[in-house]
Amino acid sequence: GISANHIKLPNTATEADCIASLNGDPAVHGFIVQLPLDSDKPINTEKITNAVAPEKDVDGLSSINAGKLSRGDLGDCFIPCTPKGCMELIRQTGKEVAIHYSLLQYDIEISQSCILKPIDQVAKEVGLLPDEVELYGQTKAKVHLSALKRLKNQPDGKYIVVTGITPTPLGEGKSTTTVGLVQALGAHLHQNVFACVRQPSQGPTFGIKGGAAGGGYCQVIPMEEFNLHLTGDIHAITAANNLVAAAIDTRIFHELTQTDQALYDRLVPSVNGVRKFSGIQIRRLQKLGINKTDPMALTKEEVSLFVRLDIDPGTITWQRVLDTNDRFLRKITIGQSPTEKGFSRTAQFDITVSSEIMAVLALSDGLDDMKKRLGRIVVASSRRGEPVTTDDLGVTGALAVLMKDAVKPNLMQTLEGTPVFVHAGPFANIAHGNSSVLADKIALKLVGEEGFVVTEAGFGADIGMEKFFNIKCRYSGLRPHVVVLVATVRALKMHGGGPAVTAGVPLPKEYMEENLQLLAKGCSNLNKQIQNARMFGVPVVVAVNAFRTDTKAELALVVQLAKEAGAFDAVECTHWAEGGKGAVALAQAVQRASQTPSNFTFLYNVELPVIDKIRLIAQQIYGASDIELLPEAQKKVALYTKQGFGNLPICMAKTHLSLSHDPEKKGAPTGFILPVRDIRASVGAGFLYPLVGTMTTMPGLPTRPCFYDIDLDTVSGEVNGLF
Repeated sequence: GISANHIKLPNTATEADCIASLNGDPAVHGFIVQLPLDSDKPINTEKITNAVAPEKDVDGLSSINAGKLSRGDLGDCFIPCTPKGCMELIRQTGKEVAIHYSLLQYDIEISQSCILKPIDQVAKEVGLLPDEVELYGQTKAKVHLSALKRLKNQPDGKYIVVTGITPTPLGEGKSTTTVGLVQALGAHLHQNVFACVRQPSQGPTFGIKGGAAGGGYCQVIPMEEFNLHLTGDIHAITAANNLVAAAIDTRIFHELTQTDQALYDRLVPSVNGVRKFSGIQIRRLQKLGINKTDPMALTKEEVSLFVRLDIDPGTITWQRVLDTNDRFLRKITIGQSPTEKGFSRTAQFDITVSSEIMAVLALSDGLDDMKKRLGRIVVASSRRGEPVTTDDLGVTGALAVLMKDAVKPNLMQTLEGTPVFVHAGPFANIAHGNSSVLADKIALKLVGEEGFVVTEAGFGADIGMEKFFNIKCRYSGLRPHVVVLVATVRALKMHGGGPAVTAGVPLPKEYMEENLQLLAKGCSNLNKQIQNARMFGVPVVVAVNAFRTDTKAELALVVQLAKEAGAFDAVECTHWAEGGKGAVALAQAVQRASQTPSNFTFLYNVELPVIDKIRLIAQQIYGASDIELLPEAQKKVALYTKQGFGNLPICMAKTHLSLSHDPEKKGAPTGFILPVRDIRASVGAGFLYPLVGTMTTMPGLPTRPCFYDIDLDTVSGEVNGLF
């Protein structure tokens, strides 16, 4: 019943030809512009697709219709004919079909190319001035810290943190929920809103995850920009970290091969007959109690103190890094070249995001604060037991130069056009695992008093959320209004004793069929994590991310048990499949919770002894009966207390797969003794991190890494496989 006409234009046609007349012809109900356009004239494809009247846009390629399709708003627009035809063919088989929502690579690329707004337009919409935005192409930008100074008198918006139950291989969806909540608040409830998320590491992207931009119809776009180099922040951290590593071994080498006077002559050279200390060298003299500024006035003893850091190689804690999963660099030997004269030692590589410089970036509240933190980083101890810092090495200023652009938050957007800051991504095991303080502070000013800023804490509430409260909120001075705790029926069943899952093997029937008893048992973990959040005096809203195999009874049971455990509210969510529309109920619950009184409090006072702070976290958050400090940990407690670092917050480094130290213990184990085998210091970032069990800071590649599926279409330039 369709009357179709084929209109051929000459290859001399321009952008103005034909479309306007078709839009205005009442006899034409719809039309398609065949792409690609073959013309001798320069033609902007996006301009052409958007010139088609939305009510006649059969292909659904205009920005308006693509946006409606991405949100599932199909009431008054054409549904593209190919997918609709496929569904009709399936229906004609006469069989009942269970529709599983999934995004094909083609679908998401079309959506991105059609509704992606120029990033300068996003910046303008959120209230940034042109001189506060540094464009990196059309899809991302750096935001200058001057925006925070300009907005200093603007009231802050509501501060929301998204966390989750203890993670399982079956997934919970924190990143997807963060994006979905922001899309619901912004695109559907019309609130001023910002997402603040972490930048993913390229190691997991090419190794085990394939990307971390969110999922389904709740993603940060363009995902390839988000998942790969972005604006180079991680590369800057790699360069800065490895400069420090080079400075350490170089200093040891030169001190071992030169006299005091030779070292002094090289460290403070005579230029045109004049010797002069640099600013950082004067700081070292002051630290040593030498109040002299004339290089010729130092005594022999003072020269020796100044030139010799006397680093004990056995105490070096600073390692080299790269942003790649490479298990064979976990232990290496350096200095084997003959030019190093036999001064070799055992060392290792870590992944870049585990560098303390990444944690410094995330916790700094400005360029000056970042520089001070960089200078306080402790890399080793001297043979006299004194801490050796990057300032002692003379490298602080150079680090600040390498990091001067990385300190600016990166602006992007979601699939539904809501703004996102992507900034910092500390390793959530040995650091605090949260995005940057600076991004949060700027976003809170931009959204205004009635707006919302949604950020995400790494891993489960016992790790990322606890560190968010006790470390990030302590240093930033920010106070959260609501905790969103993410759970799934599948993950809770695993916590109830469900069978293990194997990659590539169909899920056991326990996860595909209704099992209320198993689910109720697993909700012990949800219960404990709700208690953990409420311990800090913040209301909790539980987001139950639904899979198509979840039954109504199962979803209702999780909602019921969450409320009984003390959650302000619990909501079933379908944002993965429906975008922001599927998180509207969650957004409304968050709005209501944000209006309730918040009595935020820290878990501990930093003035407490180190052991007492560790014990409080173990007992109150994990459910342990007590802690056990192994000999190395006892030694470090004494050392750090003596060196003046005992009043730093605690950043526990333990498995994320259990509330305990044993990843096999699911649910909510109690009565266990938490063993602390070692304690290390991130003095620049500002915390001590006890090691519970074995902690790998260089992930390895699996048998089949994600890079098998990642490819570049050399004709179109499109990146495939980043999911």
